Amino acid sequence: MDLLEYQAKELFHKIGIPVLPSQTIKEPRELKQLQIPYPVVLKSQVKAGGRGKAGGIKFVGNTIDAIAAARNIFNLSILGEYPKVILAEAQYDVQEELFLAVVLDYKLKLPVLLGSAKGGMDVSLLLDSLQQVVVTTEFSPFYARRLVAKMGLSGELIQSVSKIIVKMYRIFQETDLDFVEINPLGVNAKGKLMALDGKIKINDYGLIRHAEISSLMALNNLSFMSEEQISLNYGSKFPLQWLDWQDDKGKIAIVANNPDLVTLCWDLIRQNKEKPACGVILPKEVAQLNGAENLCIKLQQALEELHNIPRLKVIILNIWASPSINDKIAQKILDYYRSVEKPLNPRDDERSLIAKSQEESTILLQTSPGIKLVVRLADPKIDRFRKKSDSELLYWTNNLKDAVNQAISWVKSK
Repeated sequence: MDLLEYQAKELFHKIGIPVLPSQTIKEPRELKQLQIPYPVVLKSQVKAGGRGKAGGIKFVGNTIDAIAAARNIFNLSILGEYPKVILAEAQYDVQEELFLAVVLDYKLKLPVLLGSAKGGMDVSLLLDSLQQVVVTTEFSPFYARRLVAKMGLSGELIQSVSKIIVKMYRIFQETDLDFVEINPLGVNAKGKLMALDGKIKINDYGLIRHAEISSLMALNNLSFMSEEQISLNYGSKFPLQWLDWQDDKGKIAIVANNPDLVTLCWDLIRQNKEKPACGVILPKEVAQLNGAENLCIKLQQALEELHNIPRLKVIILNIWASPSINDKIAQKILDYYRSVEKPLNPRDDERSLIAKSQEESTILLQTSPGIKLVVRLADPKIDRFRKKSDSELLYWTNNLKDAVNQAISWVKSK
């Protein structure tokens, strides 16, 4: 999972790495209420590199120029990706630009510190002066100072840059990253440092241990469409996406609102020597904040289609969204399972149709009461849902590994 620049800088700020005052912009007119004094720099928030050369970074000195530049950036495709948000950031008087990174080397199976005294957009110059230090033992500030020395820095920069490296390694280690990068790390005339750009890649397998970054992932999946646009288009324009990987002997289905969450869950099930039946991705466009009703409608569609899969015993619902969406989804799931466990009339078909009005806060679903549901919400306060639930068909957790273990346990039980 790659974070966007503004999301990486949120983590930098929390750990004490200096970043500039900034504000995210979802549409150009928001610049009329910009809280940062001009001049500012507007940056396209896409995962692709080369934004500056492609025209995705603009320096502006007033509101009129900023709105015009923002319109241009929103309509600019960089390697096929259009930004959903722009970062407006204060400008910084840079005298030097450095490059720093901490990377997990899969061949060495060790972390590697990277640094260059020639950071910035000139990649060839950066690579020519690139230095590295392999972390072969327990990390200590010694490794940071060793890299700084190899970079040829002197004076106060030795200590100040070393401190930044130590903090970067802390993020790398505590958040299970594949890499964390600052390029450039700006140095002004007074020798003060500022992280002017940042990249972070979170290891997919590490996500199950870090519910604290759920808000960042939720933001990464927002489409920033209006609620009216979502309501008009969620049915036909944003269909369910079924993974090509299917196994007619599998007994566990996966439903999630992000492709990474489906594939990660799939891999964990296979690692436990169980066969997943299929994976379904809910359209990310309907997972927008305040779009819980639409998300539930797509969830309804997914569960209705899963109902027809032979031998299916468990569904893992793996949702990573905002706290407000978690609350609405959880309440509707609770209401549904209270209804679905009511005794059935013997004359009724085995597959019962549970249909109540939205005013009663239920999900309009058609599914078999025998299919159990493991609900994994990336919510640190998951216990509040468990306390409300007394269903034997329902299991709540905020840990994906725990969700997979529970699903497999149900599959193996008689």
